[in-house]
Amino acid sequence: MLKKARTLLQKIKRRSWMKYALRGVGPNDNFERLDLAYSIEDPWNMDSAGEIARFEGTNRIIEREFGKLDSLLEIGCGEGHQSSHFARVARQVHGIDVSEKAIRRARERLPQGEFAATDVFNQPWSKATPAFDLVTACEVLYYMSDVDRTLARMSELGRNCLVTIFAPAARRVGPHLDRIEGLQKDWIWHGGTVWLVCWWRNG
Repeated sequence: MLKKARTLLQKIKRRSWMKYALRGVGPNDNFERLDLAYSIEDPWNMDSAGEIARFEGTNRIIEREFGKLDSLLEIGCGEGHQSSHFARVARQVHGIDVSEKAIRRARERLPQGEFAATDVFNQPWSKATPAFDLVTACEVLYYMSDVDRTLARMSELGRNCLVTIFAPAARRVGPHLDRIEGLQKDWIWHGGTVWLVCWWRNG
């Protein structure tokens, strides 16, 4: 009973904080407010059963479509929760996020990963293109002002690309993805939550 009460209080605290921290955050590159969200640990509740199901479902699609990868770049890696799962399907994981707080925690969570506090246009690794076997953007396109430019940069950097979207947001983000030649789709379900997974190959 005490454990349930603690869990409920933590949930209320997280929701209240995120309601405040994400005020004014939308498709507008509001990096300052996104960084503010990480004033608490795991602000997005990435340790939840639903998110873990999404991580595992994404990995299954990666293994099925691309096999074992040498290199993966994760856009919007946050504190490295999904990065730890990506490390099971890629020999080297690189992660970028606009929040320095999040990047510090990602380095602690996955010491063998390479992480940088930056955006996809300023990633610090190889300047050669394509530089990575797979570039991912999971649950982050909602916060970007220029989705088409981001997708184009992903295609420059990756031999392959993969995106996940919370299904209710597909109406807004989906049209940008549907313009990509050779786009393929699948779905991940957990309880009543659904995510759209899209991927494509470049050349």
